[in-house]
Amino acid sequence: VMVRQGPHWVEIATFRSDLDYRDGRHPEKVVFTTAEEDAQRRDFTINGLFYDPIDKRVIDYVGGRKDLEAGVIRAIGDPARRFAEDHLRMLRAVRFSARLGFPIEGGTAAAIREQAEHLSRISPERIREELERMLVHPSRADAVRQIAELGLLGHLWPNGCWPPGRAEASVRVLGNLTEKAGFVLSMAALLSEHPLAEVPRVARDLRCSNQQSDRIAWLIEHIDEIHHAEALCLPAMKMLIANEAFDELLDLHKAVCLARGLPLDGNEIARERKASIPPEEVAPPPLVTGDDLIAAGLEPGPRFREILDRLYDEQLDNQLTSRDQAMERMRKLLAGSGGHEH
Repeated sequence: VMVRQGPHWVEIATFRSDLDYRDGRHPEKVVFTTAEEDAQRRDFTINGLFYDPIDKRVIDYVGGRKDLEAGVIRAIGDPARRFAEDHLRMLRAVRFSARLGFPIEGGTAAAIREQAEHLSRISPERIREELERMLVHPSRADAVRQIAELGLLGHLWPNGCWPPGRAEASVRVLGNLTEKAGFVLSMAALLSEHPLAEVPRVARDLRCSNQQSDRIAWLIEHIDEIHHAEALCLPAMKMLIANEAFDELLDLHKAVCLARGLPLDGNEIARERKASIPPEEVAPPPLVTGDDLIAAGLEPGPRFREILDRLYDEQLDNQLTSRDQAMERMRKLLAGSGGHEH
């Protein structure tokens, strides 16, 4: 029940106690109970505090104030039982620890290590939601570091591959991202050490959308092109710049270079080349279209696409600057006269 209190909306809930859990998330039965028993069913002591708005006082049945002052993440009661009730709490512990800068208490951390394999029982959608909350926060690198140290990483992706050293390398890349990096860029940093062929599948295993998975793969695929930006021809550079993820690509490349101790020359060159190209010249409408080729008698097929791509590359390279010039070039290509190569 939602109740409006001045400018705020307040959710009203009855104190309850959950009986045995059947699947690591859903209780068999819920019964109404006291505030103290309600607090005992919650995850961590710092989340088990109540506030009395009438008397304006904090009510603490679980030692949450002490742990808050000490800066520690501690499960309420038996940590093994808390994590058995909802396996996602293991990731929540990491998120709170990284975000608040509070270490996870020893017994709580030990219970996470013991139950790490149960993480694979959680739906990918819930895991993705929790991981996204970590990755969009500046503490993302510390969160992934703890996930790896607690033995959770391999269970996030049952089909994933995290050989020794890969997680540490990914953490270094994450640690060099800008603070405001979004989910897709952070995922690309996390997976930047994976073989490119694995990336789309690993992203989709976490229920990333097809668009997100493709963008993550695109970012990783083009890191080396930015590293060798001085060797890119003008059409290739324009094609990169035209992609809406280009600025994220520059950020990812910079993070990778800093993590690996590589020079940033390519990143600086790519930024300079972007600044030097007028926006209207980055992805102009093609001077020749498929309709023109069809009107000239060519049926759609491999050669059809090859000629269109060739003409557009030459347009991006400023070799073709008018429609008349482009149409004449098209006629030469159709006649088999290749002309100026580049």
